[in-house]
Amino acid sequence: MKAAVLKSFGTPLVIEDVPAPVLGTGEVIVDIVSTRVLSYTNEVLSGERKYALALPVIPGAGCIGRVRAIGPDATKLAVGDWVLCDPTVRSRDDAVAPDITLQGVSARGEGGMRLQKYFHHGSFAEQIRVPTENVKRLGNITDAEATQWCALGTMLVPYGGFLAAKLQPGETVLVSGATGNFGSAAVAVALAMGAACVVAPGRNEAMLAELVRRYGERVRPVKLSGHEAEDRDSMMRAAPGPIDCVLDIMPPSVSTTVVRAAIMTVRPYGRVVLMGGVNMLGGAGLELPYNWIMRECITIHGVWMYPPDAAVRLIAMVRAGLLRLDHYKTKAFDLDHANDAVAYAAANAGPFNMTVIRP
Repeated sequence: MKAAVLKSFGTPLVIEDVPAPVLGTGEVIVDIVSTRVLSYTNEVLSGERKYALALPVIPGAGCIGRVRAIGPDATKLAVGDWVLCDPTVRSRDDAVAPDITLQGVSARGEGGMRLQKYFHHGSFAEQIRVPTENVKRLGNITDAEATQWCALGTMLVPYGGFLAAKLQPGETVLVSGATGNFGSAAVAVALAMGAACVVAPGRNEAMLAELVRRYGERVRPVKLSGHEAEDRDSMMRAAPGPIDCVLDIMPPSVSTTVVRAAIMTVRPYGRVVLMGGVNMLGGAGLELPYNWIMRECITIHGVWMYPPDAAVRLIAMVRAGLLRLDHYKTKAFDLDHANDAVAYAAANAGPFNMTVIRP
């Protein structure tokens, strides 16, 4: 099959023929129709993000495609089914604390790297082999619609955070990073889950206005000043009442003071979800006050990705009309132009923009 291969960090992807994946027990092979290009893929491929990724590798995080072959443990899937391939691969021998690798992107710890040796290659290719449990049926869609369904990969990340926080209908949410790619998706997901209000802080006034235009008055925009105490007060005033849950999904480049200002808006007995990249590349930590966490009974969740059943639930929300995929403006590239796709994704990294490769 044809694939885009990263042979060393900081060099362009090489488009070449590689051996097609071979089916094993507990696995599914999928013909890839459309795969999302993360806006920071260039930072992964250059080595800037220092992700744990053994080379050479076919990068790419998940995809939409059609089942090509199934193993003996699949009882519902059929060849030709439209599916989402979830890149979050978990070890099967520890149900309590499984090791995780993000297929074609990164791994967590030594166990995740061992897992990556087998489920190694990602979705910048014509086919992909994934664990059976990572294949989620979409129902009937058209070939053209496959591109739009790639947006699920973005929405799943904040959805995992809100599931961990047990977000309830009628609650008030603050999304730290609301004007970013994943943050704007978090706004949409929170509203779809029944949040009464989403406080959306940011410095990009045009995008704050765009969030309100798209999602209505349940979104409360806040223009950040860069002064921690002042911004914290502004965010709290924007909410119609106490803030029940704060989701932080800021990128690595953001100052910890911005994140701390948002986190400390949460009410007593409130929940905080950390999903961003702050401090990932070194530097100051969050330095949250111990006494504040203890006396206010704050629950802090560190969340990486989402639970195994999250994609099934999110697909159902889309099918029910609670969550729309047509907010995303999409630019598609063929596999021969994978390097162009990576560059385009980096240059157009804002909210509601999605770059895909269609092998």
